[in-house]
Amino acid sequence: MVSENPFGQFRRECEEALAKAIKKTLPEIKAPTITLNKTPNIEFGQLASSICFDLAKKLNQKPIVVAEHLVKAIDKSSFNLIEKVVFAGAGYINFHVDFTKFSALTLESIKKLKYDYGFVKTANPQKIIVEHTSVNPLHPIHIGQARNPMLGDALARILEYRGHQVSRHYYVDDVGRQSSVVAYGYQKLGRPKPTEKADHFVGKIYTVTSCLVEINRLKRAREVAVAVRSAEELVKTNKEIDEWMSIAAELKEKFPVLFEVLMAKIGEDENPEEEINRLNRAYEDGEPNAKQLIREVSDLCLEGFKETMARVEVSYDSWDWESDFVWSTQVSEVMQKLKTSPFVFTEKGVLEFDAEKVAQIFKLKSKLGLSETHEIPTLTLMRADGTTLYTTRDVAYTLWKFGQAQKVINVIGMEQSLAQLQLKLALYALGYGEFADNFVHFAYNLVTLPGYKMSSRRGHYITFDEVLDEAVLRAYEEVSKRSPQLSEEEKRSIANFVGIGAVRYALVDVDSSKPVVFTWERVLNFETNSAPYVQYTHARACSILRKAAREPEKPAYDLLAERLERELILNLAGFPDMFIEATEYLKPNNIADYANALADKFNTFYNALPVIKADSQELSDARLVLTQAIQIVMHNALNLIGIVAPEKM
Repeated sequence: MVSENPFGQFRRECEEALAKAIKKTLPEIKAPTITLNKTPNIEFGQLASSICFDLAKKLNQKPIVVAEHLVKAIDKSSFNLIEKVVFAGAGYINFHVDFTKFSALTLESIKKLKYDYGFVKTANPQKIIVEHTSVNPLHPIHIGQARNPMLGDALARILEYRGHQVSRHYYVDDVGRQSSVVAYGYQKLGRPKPTEKADHFVGKIYTVTSCLVEINRLKRAREVAVAVRSAEELVKTNKEIDEWMSIAAELKEKFPVLFEVLMAKIGEDENPEEEINRLNRAYEDGEPNAKQLIREVSDLCLEGFKETMARVEVSYDSWDWESDFVWSTQVSEVMQKLKTSPFVFTEKGVLEFDAEKVAQIFKLKSKLGLSETHEIPTLTLMRADGTTLYTTRDVAYTLWKFGQAQKVINVIGMEQSLAQLQLKLALYALGYGEFADNFVHFAYNLVTLPGYKMSSRRGHYITFDEVLDEAVLRAYEEVSKRSPQLSEEEKRSIANFVGIGAVRYALVDVDSSKPVVFTWERVLNFETNSAPYVQYTHARACSILRKAAREPEKPAYDLLAERLERELILNLAGFPDMFIEATEYLKPNNIADYANALADKFNTFYNALPVIKADSQELSDARLVLTQAIQIVMHNALNLIGIVAPEKM
């Protein structure tokens, strides 16, 4: 017999047994919903129900009395996996699994299903768009932004394994002042070909151009402050100029040739800020020269992003350009529809969206997890100069996505929570309540590096490429130390998947609502809670199977009676349940936690109990089957979060 969810099968038997007992002993009572929880100790059984406490209130009896009657009414003979049922404590009903049958069912199911084990398919498959990464094409992806693609890719993987049709989208944010700044600098340089990795090349241009333009703007502001004799404004502007001059000195030292050339070229324009604003307006209006220029420099940066993402095996099904929605009628259509709604008003020539009014009229605050006293700020839809804002354009983009999918998940940082909330409320205001209900903002917290403060404007950031390079180098040193007998080619190969896996794991392992504190001591720890640790454990299981050099012929599952063995079997049987929960609640960190816990338990087992040299052939065969099952499930768990499960390390 093969089960795709052994522990789920045991749970269903327990639920059915309890339901029959209630119907038999208490036919006049409308039975409450049966819930079963795992016990804190396997000595107390594997599942427990507190239903007798609810029933006791209705019957005006003590819970322990109700529990005793129900236990006596349960007929174990009609079930396969239940060994015994007992009443315990003040009125709990505890179910004990028949470990011999349960071990056979679990281990044989894993052996048969192999790399499909655990991936229980949903009864309601959907078309889902996961939009992730979407770093602005201005500079390389840095470590602070790298958590996004790691989480996004893990979400897409687990949803796909659950049976959904998933499409991965990258939203290219190419409209707005920042894109015009880098394009302005790029044009001033004569639109040069990259002399290094394209996104790094573009990043330098952006940082230097941004600095020089800001200094020019502030100097003009200082002249105005002097002219109108505003002492307060003069002090403030001088302070800002001093700060930017300090940044300029740093950039000149780092990129002397680039800095001098851009300073000379930008100095030719009387008002660079106005040139950038003109370019920005021209691009949003779809003027051909502006389109060609900004698309060209954006494509260069994206070329570099694609190289980085290929390295960590992250791919996209669609690259969606923000400008395409602006140039089409989609944004203007959304704007027109919002204008005719009662939720938009004009203030000082600026169009504002009253998100608070939407929430109140549609009574959405409780549904959105907000307190009734929480006031939602208005959203600016359009500036006085007629240009739209990011969230306005995002409304049109979201409607387009719902034309292709039933559910949309945006992987975007927590700092965008308000904008994402306003976006959802705009959907309600436009009459797309069903879309809003199926729109998910998967928010994540920051990545921090102790002792290092990142600053994009100073060019102070650690690129994702640098982190991956460092991880692979450190992994190579560790592998060389642990396995000096390996060939140079093997060491390099192992170091690559260990280093990259370590970074992926570190960025997924922590709950998305909490910050990731990125330290090499944690990321590349071969002893606990890291990708290298789990990978090394997987390789250890493979090594045992290789050394055994035989296919188990007579596994005696009744001999797997040690507590460690039973805990491992329960852990393996619970993998499908964990997978379902991680998918339904969008918790990819649960996968990493599970893999680490399984590795911990297996290493304890490995150190305590012999496998190949067990007391009998039957026991050795059973432990070999158990080891093989652990290897398969560990492989499946790592695969869900995009990490290689190696056979050797």
